[in-house]
Amino acid sequence: MEFHHVSVLLRECIEQLNIDTDGCYVDGTMGGGGHSLEIVKRLKGGRLIGVDQDPNAQKAAGERLRNYQDRVTFVRDNFGNIARILDGLGIEKIDGMLLDIGVSSHQLDEGERGFSYQQDAPLDMRMNPDKPFSAYDVINGYNEEELNRVIFTYGEERWAKRIAQFIVKERQDRPIESTGRLVEVIKKAVPKGARKDGPHPAKRTFQAIRIEVNGELDVLQQAIDAAAGRLAPGGRLCIITFHSLEDRIVKEAFRRLENPCVCPPEFPVCVCGKKPFGRVLTRKPILPGKEELEQNPRARSAKLRVFEAAGET
Repeated sequence: MEFHHVSVLLRECIEQLNIDTDGCYVDGTMGGGGHSLEIVKRLKGGRLIGVDQDPNAQKAAGERLRNYQDRVTFVRDNFGNIARILDGLGIEKIDGMLLDIGVSSHQLDEGERGFSYQQDAPLDMRMNPDKPFSAYDVINGYNEEELNRVIFTYGEERWAKRIAQFIVKERQDRPIESTGRLVEVIKKAVPKGARKDGPHPAKRTFQAIRIEVNGELDVLQQAIDAAAGRLAPGGRLCIITFHSLEDRIVKEAFRRLENPCVCPPEFPVCVCGKKPFGRVLTRKPILPGKEELEQNPRARSAKLRVFEAAGET
């Protein structure tokens, strides 16, 4: 299948990165290369580090950026390892980094990857197919308490406990091996009245399992902390999220970077000596416009937040 992914908030991301033609930038979630292409078009003496752990994404981005090979370094890795990646390339500071968090359109549409609750496929959900741990291991290996924790915490699913109970009961006869069978179990667990309104009954559970399999929230926090320490003065970190858990992590992390002081509030002056890393440029997140939403309904929950590193002092 051709790697197809519609780049969300593309114009807004490029504007917020404030690209220097000679700067060094990182697209930590390169996907099919949509954002990357618009970055490299604006570079002259600069360089783009394109990172993705999905081999299909790497291949597609390589084709899309084939006319700009002199400005791009491709790295197959997880964006949470950005400090190690930059060290390996001998890069001390970067002028900007972009992260588009979550599952891509292609991964959802590529049935055999098991990300979608709308297609029957093996339970997988690995963004890096070389990793041994998959959705199958979560669904068939976690006990009821662990399943409840994952589904409730990462899916914000009110019926998490009941879904966990039904999964454990269902797998007693034989393992749950497919997304189709998991969807059937979830539908049985969620009361009929609760299935009338709102999103697909399996949406939140699938989101939760995907986050657990790929360790997405831990990786996001790790990446923010690492990237902030590698930004050159005036460099920007742009992050697109698609659900409240991710957005909350980004919002709170940016707030701490802007105000790292740990002094008790009753202290008249700061004595901890912690200096701000920079400033938050988006007090409220940037949202997709009406035109983009009409063209790409999957962008409806996207939020872009931007942090700018402090200048020279």
